[in-house]
Amino acid sequence: MTEQIDATNTTEHMADAESTAESAKAAVRGVEETHPEYVDFAVDDFPGGLPACLEAILMVADQPQHAADLARVLGVGEQEARAALERLRSQYDEEGRGFELWHTARGWQFASRAQYEQVVSAFVTDGQTARLSQAALEALAIVAYKQPVTRAQVAAIRGVNSDGVIRSLTVRGLVREDGVDEDSRAALLVTSGLFLEHLGLESLDQLPPLAPFLPERETTNVPDGE
Repeated sequence: MTEQIDATNTTEHMADAESTAESAKAAVRGVEETHPEYVDFAVDDFPGGLPACLEAILMVADQPQHAADLARVLGVGEQEARAALERLRSQYDEEGRGFELWHTARGWQFASRAQYEQVVSAFVTDGQTARLSQAALEALAIVAYKQPVTRAQVAAIRGVNSDGVIRSLTVRGLVREDGVDEDSRAALLVTSGLFLEHLGLESLDQLPPLAPFLPERETTNVPDGE
């Protein structure tokens, strides 16, 4: 009788072990299935691991990011990514950084702490009185003539990352966000009323046409009969 009970217990333990193993495999498969094909790295390949990878992404993101999206790109579980984000937020709070990691319904993002409002305000005021750089003028022209446009589209036209200059234009009140792109869900940029006021225009229809300033298209003369 005792041997029968022991055999039953052994069978149950084996079944539990197999079930746990299958659950672990399913979790791994779930991560692999959602991991983009173009991502061929692991977070442990980088100094700082997962926390540093999360910081790198959030530093350049132009809008809040959900933990699920970050986890998919980095090839980790959502709970693992969420726990790492929580640890980062606590770390910044303990160290008294000038920025914090916000979590809202829209996702996670970096932001300046409220107690540094006076410092940020001084920087913004100084930026509004300085002349626009050539890069900022290029980005502003793209937004003005192509609006509504995303940051990624501005960068694609300029051929370089434009987050910094877009941020500068937003701080100056010349550019603002207006809705999101239906496909990418990225914020759409448009010019502001202040932009029109600075140019002395009543509407965007009064913007000068671009055609006279574009290079002429080269034409190839093809001999008759060819």
